[in-house]
Amino acid sequence: MDAHLVEFLSLLLRWLHIIAGIAWIGSSFYFIWLDNSLEPPAPGSENAKKGVSGELWAVHGGGFYNPQKYAVAPASLPEKLHWFKWEAYTTWLSGTALLVVLYWVRAQSMMLDRGLVTLTNAQAIGIAAASMVGAWFIYDALCRSPLGKREVLLGVIVFALLGALSFGLHQVFSGRAAYIHVGTAIGTIMAANVFFVIIPGQRKMVEAMRVGQLPDPIYGQRGKQRSVHNNYFTLPVLFIMISNHYASTYGHRHAWVILMLMIAAGVSIRHFFNRRHKGVLAWQYPMIGGLLLATVAWWTAPRIVPLPKVEGAVTLERVRAIMGERCINCHSPVPTFPGLAQPPLGVELHTADALVKNAQRVYQQVVVTRMMPLGNITQMTEQERAVVAAWVAAGSPLK
Repeated sequence: MDAHLVEFLSLLLRWLHIIAGIAWIGSSFYFIWLDNSLEPPAPGSENAKKGVSGELWAVHGGGFYNPQKYAVAPASLPEKLHWFKWEAYTTWLSGTALLVVLYWVRAQSMMLDRGLVTLTNAQAIGIAAASMVGAWFIYDALCRSPLGKREVLLGVIVFALLGALSFGLHQVFSGRAAYIHVGTAIGTIMAANVFFVIIPGQRKMVEAMRVGQLPDPIYGQRGKQRSVHNNYFTLPVLFIMISNHYASTYGHRHAWVILMLMIAAGVSIRHFFNRRHKGVLAWQYPMIGGLLLATVAWWTAPRIVPLPKVEGAVTLERVRAIMGERCINCHSPVPTFPGLAQPPLGVELHTADALVKNAQRVYQQVVVTRMMPLGNITQMTEQERAVVAAWVAAGSPLK
């Protein structure tokens, strides 16, 4: 497919993914807040007699609202019933399509690292797909087992399994691809919770009411459990969505540990807000989250790997020769690298002026984070990185 069409398709998919994600996560935040903020009706009141377990008065947008939640179900099925599902489905479908376009179609350059194992495109895609599907089946089995009734222990085990997945994916994929695929595994769990548990349970409750039966409360309990799990997954997934802009995380020597620290921080911060909505100021949780984030900030601070000694004069032409062999296929006005219609982030390195202008960016990506060339697909050597470092240290001279 034409490189421009692929790029424009990825733009549209990313746009749709963000829009749907905002809608899904927004509804998750709102309903968990609503659930935690409901007040039980007075005993013997009309609402209590109707089976209302909690209600809330709120004002927004110039109007007053009075949402109510029933312990199981109302006495009769309302004529209009709103469902919340397409936000989840659209987010997962658009995200998976974006994953295919950006990563799976270009597996050799976007997913694999030449310093790790050698895989074919099919093998890489197979591992990626298995991580998504397998994560759901294992998580679902745990929730349906006796562990499903022990939320804290279940959470610890799920966290440990995500850590194992992160470690495993980092053994075969580049850091950037490993992060994304941990995110798609979590996203698949979240969407599958809606598709296989929450919505089917709601349908069974509605069907029971249509035939005049009292719905089984177990379906509401299961749906609530999975909905709460999804709520705790949101902040980690959002971090992973933006992580590809921050090479200091996915490019770290222990990137899988960094990812787990960020996930733990997100869960801790989310838990604080969930407790706060219940009227409990549990400050220890944001403090734990802040400590974890501070640890990541300290651990990911630039620490330049010792480079070999550079022999001879380091000139601009010497650096340009390296760029011409290792970087120009992507960072030129018309890239020759398959799938690129324009240089990544608009960074051009094809002229002397462009190279000097972007010297610090080159230094950051080539010497500090070592994320470029991506997956070291052009096999830049340590000696060449040392030459770039020496040239930038000398002030990026034009001669």
